[in-house]
Amino acid sequence: MGKNPVNKTTLLAVRFSAMGDVAMTIPVMKQVLDTYPDLTIVFVTNKNWGALCQGIPRLIFVPADLKGEHKGVNGLFRLFRSVRAQYPGIRAMADLHQVLRSQIIRSFFRLTAVKVAVIDKGRAGKKALTRKDNKILQPLTSTIDRYRAVFAKLGYPVSADTLGTLPRKPAAKQQIGIAPFATYREKTYPIEKMEVVIRQLRERTDAEILLFGGGKEETAKLEALANRVNGLQVVAGKHSLEEELKIISGLQLMVSMDSANMHLASLYGVPVVSVWGATHPYAGFMGFGQSAENAVQLDLYCRPCSVFGSKPCFRGDHACMEELAPEHIVGAVMRLL
Repeated sequence: MGKNPVNKTTLLAVRFSAMGDVAMTIPVMKQVLDTYPDLTIVFVTNKNWGALCQGIPRLIFVPADLKGEHKGVNGLFRLFRSVRAQYPGIRAMADLHQVLRSQIIRSFFRLTAVKVAVIDKGRAGKKALTRKDNKILQPLTSTIDRYRAVFAKLGYPVSADTLGTLPRKPAAKQQIGIAPFATYREKTYPIEKMEVVIRQLRERTDAEILLFGGGKEETAKLEALANRVNGLQVVAGKHSLEEELKIISGLQLMVSMDSANMHLASLYGVPVVSVWGATHPYAGFMGFGQSAENAVQLDLYCRPCSVFGSKPCFRGDHACMEELAPEHIVGAVMRLL
């Protein structure tokens, strides 16, 4: 850490994808910026995720409109030219995604003599972890550590002990966040079982329970749940991302699937009781700074069957979620409270 990096100027970082994946990059970039006060990071990501970058000095958000202005190779070239024109001091690029779009962007920058480092996704290890037969069930390098490794390749190593979280909002009262949904059914705890969890928590604690989700369908389900159970507050569908992050920062804890809300809570060091079905913490997607002790899951021969939960349950019974008793989640919450 005592060795100065070669280029103490402006660094470009690129990560497209879903909000949860992008949220995982934020604490690492904060660690880098706090360690190297002469450095500025220009972060190119999806146009909707700007709120994730707020409150971090020298982290500059650049919106990418991948379905509009920056669609296709020509659009990515426009993005490259725009970034280069606005920030001519860029001397290195961290590709935190390693997909076709980021490969095209880094190819453009390489032609201008910009040093590039790329994330190693560890695909072979993930394949061995999730295959149906001869599964190798062992922890893989975390995604957080993979992000840190990219910056280290560019001359900016950081200690894992460096604070990467953002300040939490002082809480006026005890609040528990519950985010019962995920992109795929295979990593979503059944809503009727989550209702049992919520009813038990209402009996055992005076904490307010806030319901998080995204989109009209999820919001409608949460509103219906709030109509069945007294004392629930639906956050979903009522706030901007910036406002929702402020609410999350004041939570006592969050209950979340392996999904974006785990990572949003982790931005502020909010403890998360994470619920895992088809996916597994061993794949490396545990939230920043979260404890494996708070991961609720069943030991089944078939788990994990997918890195992202995108593959249909080959057993057809979704045992990883259907057989997970609500009491396991309630117990984990009460231990933290």
